[in-house]
Amino acid sequence: MKFQKKSLGSLVLVLVLLLLAACGGGQEEGSTSSGEEGSANKITIFQSKVEISDQLEALAKEYTEETGVEVEVLGTTGDDYFQQLQIRLNSNQGPSIFSLQHAMEAEKLKSYVADLSAEEYVKDIAPNMELKLEDKVVGIPYGVEGFGIIYNKDLVKPEDVQDLASFRSTLENFKAQDINGFGLAQDAYFLIGHISNYPFSLQPDPTDFISKLNAGEVTMAQTPEFQEFGQFMEAIKVNTPTPLSVTYDQQIGDFASGKTAMIHQGNWAAGMLQEFEMDFEYGMLPFPLMGNDKLAVGTGNNWAINSQKEEGEIQAAKDFLNWMHTSEVGKKYIVEEFGFVPALTTIEPGELDPLSQAVSEASNSGDTIPWAQNAYPANIVPNDLTPFAQQFFSEDMTGEQFVEEFDNAWQSAQ
Repeated sequence: MKFQKKSLGSLVLVLVLLLLAACGGGQEEGSTSSGEEGSANKITIFQSKVEISDQLEALAKEYTEETGVEVEVLGTTGDDYFQQLQIRLNSNQGPSIFSLQHAMEAEKLKSYVADLSAEEYVKDIAPNMELKLEDKVVGIPYGVEGFGIIYNKDLVKPEDVQDLASFRSTLENFKAQDINGFGLAQDAYFLIGHISNYPFSLQPDPTDFISKLNAGEVTMAQTPEFQEFGQFMEAIKVNTPTPLSVTYDQQIGDFASGKTAMIHQGNWAAGMLQEFEMDFEYGMLPFPLMGNDKLAVGTGNNWAINSQKEEGEIQAAKDFLNWMHTSEVGKKYIVEEFGFVPALTTIEPGELDPLSQAVSEASNSGDTIPWAQNAYPANIVPNDLTPFAQQFFSEDMTGEQFVEEFDNAWQSAQ
């Protein structure tokens, strides 16, 4: 799933990792004992996507059998992966390869991220999907994910939701038929986190807009995309049941049973949808704010290499990532074992579900809008945006007031 829960790291974890650093004798984990700078016989990987840990270990074993280079996959001890990573790096216990979610994390660790721009396969990354820092590629995406409107093809046609007027009219028609036209869920990202992406992502430079918003140089209430977004949210509120009591499972189940015509979700929902016996076809459409006709596609995690390692270990880490993305074994693992929608155009995705197929086609063509939520202030979605969204759906609030409260919630997070 696209979002990850974050929690404060425990004091015990900090002490344990610091003790680990003290016992390390100053030699970095994964460094070679031979002192040869031209090669390394071991690399380590520390990454946050626990659901692929076993598969990654199996891939590492195959690489070792083929090359003789040992690859150790280090396990996480909880949800606070980024904090654990920082502790390891700062105590000279850093891994050879680690994962980063987005540019904000890369910026915090900019002294540890190696420049991967010259790697041959980097040119094959789908348009705008690489992780960049100061115009250098520092992260290789695991895969791509996307979100938008998942729709029942028996009930909805693309022309029914191509702008605000058609979207509102469609919801009104479904309401008259006692059908839920559009379903959100109570979870923070499924209630407001993902859907709030659109007015930001449609700005000419979303990151610059967010910086200006943080500095008080612009407001949402005075920005056309946010003004119309408020009208979309009002149309949803007036014409559909409240999402505040709807769990993610219920949202998916109601769609699969035909009780809901459209839901706002990502291609990760396909796994749960496939558990139902559905008698209709479904697909994914863009959320039509300001007539938008592109899916929101991005990457949840990226592979990065520790630039503070010795040159031989850095090269060994680069060799492993190159092999994973270009060898037949590596590509097979990315698609079949990890279950990713490939972020490289040179990797055949294989048989995809309808949602992942839509995301893959959009990604490879570059016909996408970005995940602006990756540049949101830390924890703003659960801590600040979710309470105001809950207030909107439970109280008498117009779309215009929604945007004003969106402004207030954002500024309170600064």
